[in-house]
Amino acid sequence: MAIWTEPLTLDKLNAWNQGCAVSHLGIEFTEIGDDFLRARVPVDARTKQPYGLLHGGVSVVLAETLGSVGAACACPAGHRAVGLDINANHLRAATQGWVTGTARPVHIGKTTHVWQIDMVNEAGELTCVSRITMAILRPTA
Repeated sequence: MAIWTEPLTLDKLNAWNQGCAVSHLGIEFTEIGDDFLRARVPVDARTKQPYGLLHGGVSVVLAETLGSVGAACACPAGHRAVGLDINANHLRAATQGWVTGTARPVHIGKTTHVWQIDMVNEAGELTCVSRITMAILRPTA
């Protein structure tokens, strides 16, 4: 059974992020499952640091994007999801191609969500693991 509180499409998720950091970095949503979201980021001139590696901050942007969108789409209508804490462990460098992140909920509560985001290179090797805690805010009057 899907955890999403409204129907989701890739077109909707990608359009939602147009004109902000997500689209400027080339991040695109690629898959929606019953309990996960998947997106990828290119390893190119926009996203590399001076050593030619994917910038660690870009991995965190990918993780925060996936966790935030996941929480926003899994919380009740009218509620908002905002980040409380994020961490990331960088395990392997990426120098080319795409890095793909998959976000799954660890905890979906009334006031907080915790999401795990695993990122892999094109060979399927883990490049970064991240966990984000989201506050779920009630609608304001």
